[in-house]
Amino acid sequence: MSLRCRLAITAAAGALAAAATVTPAVAGDDWGGHHQNQHSRLYKGVVTADTLLLRSAPNRGSQVIRTAYRGQIVKIYCKTVGQNVQGNPLWYLLPDGTWAWGSARYIDNIGPAPRWC
Repeated sequence: MSLRCRLAITAAAGALAAAATVTPAVAGDDWGGHHQNQHSRLYKGVVTADTLLLRSAPNRGSQVIRTAYRGQIVKIYCKTVGQNVQGNPLWYLLPDGTWAWGSARYIDNIGPAPRWC
């Protein structure tokens, strides 16, 4: 099995585990301020692509779960290495509504960079 396949499988398994065990922030939380512990902190980013396809795994071959649009502010739970998109191998796990992966190539951080998954 290639390294790329192993990375994709590992990342997908990690995403499923995270989605099953992590309680997302509730409405009114302050993006990871004093109301949450450090482990559940959420980060922010802004979408830079006209239309960003958010996927079930950190690669462009996985199922599209939903879309985000240029200028949209998204919550980011964590980052991982996945398929390289125009020179950027990082993908962000977004908990907004559904847990989905977005290429970091098309999401600019607002504030600190997200932690590793």
